[in-house]
Amino acid sequence: MITTVDLAAVVDALFAHHPGQQTLAEAAAQEITRAIGIAVPRMEVVTPPGVAPALPGDRVVVKASGPLHKSDAGGVRIVTNTPGEIDAAMRAIAASSGTHAYLIAEFVDHDPRDEIIAGVRWTDAFGPVVSIGPGGVDVESGPPPALVAPATADRIAATLRSAAPSLLTGRRGSPPAADPAALTSLIASLLAFGEATMPQHLTEFEMNPVVFTAKGPIALDARAVAGSGITPSARRARTDAITKQLHPDSIAVIGVSEQMNPGRVIVRNILAAGFPVDRVVVIKPDVAEIEGCRCVAGLDALEAPVDLLVVAVPASAVVEVMDQAIATGAAHSIVLIPGGVGERPGTEHAADRIRSALAASSQPPVITGPNSMGVRSEPGRYDATFIPKERMTSTTITPPITPPLWGSRRGEAASVGGHAPPIGEHPDRGVALIAQSGAFALARLDRLPWLEPRFLVTVGNQIDLTIGDYLEAMAADPSVDMAACYLEGFLPGDGDRALRAAREMRRRGGAVLWYRGGRTAAGVRSAATHTAAIATDDVVTRSLAAAAGVLEAGSLDDFDDLLRIGVALHGRFLGASRLAIVSNAGFECVAAADRIGSLTLAEYSSATRERIIGVLRGAGLDGVTGSDNPLDLTPMAGDATYAAAVEAVLDDPGVDVAVVGCLPFTPALRTMPEQVGWTGSLPDRLAALAGHPTPWIAVIDAGRQYDPIVDHLEAAGIAVLRHMDRAVRLLERWVGSPP
Repeated sequence: MITTVDLAAVVDALFAHHPGQQTLAEAAAQEITRAIGIAVPRMEVVTPPGVAPALPGDRVVVKASGPLHKSDAGGVRIVTNTPGEIDAAMRAIAASSGTHAYLIAEFVDHDPRDEIIAGVRWTDAFGPVVSIGPGGVDVESGPPPALVAPATADRIAATLRSAAPSLLTGRRGSPPAADPAALTSLIASLLAFGEATMPQHLTEFEMNPVVFTAKGPIALDARAVAGSGITPSARRARTDAITKQLHPDSIAVIGVSEQMNPGRVIVRNILAAGFPVDRVVVIKPDVAEIEGCRCVAGLDALEAPVDLLVVAVPASAVVEVMDQAIATGAAHSIVLIPGGVGERPGTEHAADRIRSALAASSQPPVITGPNSMGVRSEPGRYDATFIPKERMTSTTITPPITPPLWGSRRGEAASVGGHAPPIGEHPDRGVALIAQSGAFALARLDRLPWLEPRFLVTVGNQIDLTIGDYLEAMAADPSVDMAACYLEGFLPGDGDRALRAAREMRRRGGAVLWYRGGRTAAGVRSAATHTAAIATDDVVTRSLAAAAGVLEAGSLDDFDDLLRIGVALHGRFLGASRLAIVSNAGFECVAAADRIGSLTLAEYSSATRERIIGVLRGAGLDGVTGSDNPLDLTPMAGDATYAAAVEAVLDDPGVDVAVVGCLPFTPALRTMPEQVGWTGSLPDRLAALAGHPTPWIAVIDAGRQYDPIVDHLEAAGIAVLRHMDRAVRLLERWVGSPP
């Protein structure tokens, strides 16, 4: 293969030789194929019928020369390699397609089932993306191709196995088109070519079909689309600046009223989170103090640049404040709360003005927003969001009711007194919640009141800092185990950064979970009016995210439940596949077994089976149910029996992960709301198993009356889902995502 500089020169020379053409096809595009190092048939372009080149072989391919879809227009004929047959084919093509230029090519004998399509195209979000899959004339009706970007270049073989298995196993009973090494080499060559030429010189290059012979791959046809002439700008590193933003020594807030307004709420929240009052400055003239914080007349009155400036002024004042903040170097980082700066028609000038000021500054701050709900940092001891605490669901768990003496059931001891479940250090403090939508973040925190993320960042319109920037920072922070994101699209280059961050998170045992809005035409329009997002092709994004190990939630409910699972399991399960299922309802056992997917049902050891049988015998249930997996405890199992059976299953060395379901309606269990905190009740006993070395999740498939059980278990750090089939399906997603 020639050098990358020469590859770009070849492309430029070809388009210069065909002035005015944005697309090159056939012979011209095949010059690029040769430059990449892939063989092509001998060929020649001719104009009038009656002129036939001398080509080897018994047969030749006669094509219409031009950008039309040749097969549909009758523009491809395979004929005997004689002047008369070639001349007749050209005349027939002219009659059906109207063309008067022809390409005569050497015929390469092959099985049509072995044809593949391979190409690379530029995407603003991810850079050059290689696609490879079954090709030929039926490419549009065949399975989707495998996609590889620079960020997933180390996963080519795995991507082929998961996304395009037919290339490795063959189609419709045929042997594989090529061995994995040849396919991997082809993808690597195309990716290197794309990185050398795109988007300045080329935006798309495609070979269809490519066939593999004993001498290597041969491209039978190709097309190329001209480049944009634009060199992507380099992005400055942001991780250190974000670290300072999330761990500030000083904070200033501008836009604070003496009455209650968003700025005033932000100041209160900052102080309530524990940030020292003497390190918070309010920018407000003619006032000495607000909420105990010192006030100064303006940004130019600050004694030194603050680490974090929160701008909560009205949208009409944003440009003036930002001009001054950037020009004076008042802050190392800025959170810009107001909207109306770039996300709607007529506000673009304000966003452009801020970008111009950043570009002109020798030491620009980093900016989060505009249209941001704010930032919260648990280690930074501040909450710079503008939502009053009383508007959010409290995380306080109601103290348990002390029960009366409870008579013993068969096989269970009486219990007296009660205590709250042990609540350890917050495992969710390893979570970073990053969202383009502040409302999304608020809804998650309110629906999951036990969630106390280490970092909460609402990026808004991403005028400067982006989802990718924050993911890079979280991947570099060993205290962050999971980054959970809501996004509506990627700005140029941001998808590549996000995928690389996801790969790094997975490498060190963490995870990236995201939900993407704007996946449909209607969603794209809605996202464009919300946070000025750049919606990316859904198929490309979904495929590359899967290859990078991203867990992509298909719905908001899936996002919440995958977040529950991730917080509770802490990544201890990675690589696990042997599942144990316990329930007191037969339908749950069946539903769970139906949804295990790539998981396997664990085989209990003989010691575990004997232990389970002993537990059942003690409750008089050994003749009612067995010790199989799934384990159906029936509605007759009481609290102690239930918990002892669960513990026996979790102790089995052959169990990697477990799902424990409970239908709480049976009188055999103390699961009524007033019984939830009692010592010896099933919720109390299950909460005591929260720290078991074998990770597990719970299922409570019941109505609102039994929400106290869910609250009790979640307070103990146990993930609780509300449907068994859903729990197993999502657990399989979590466990089965690529490392």
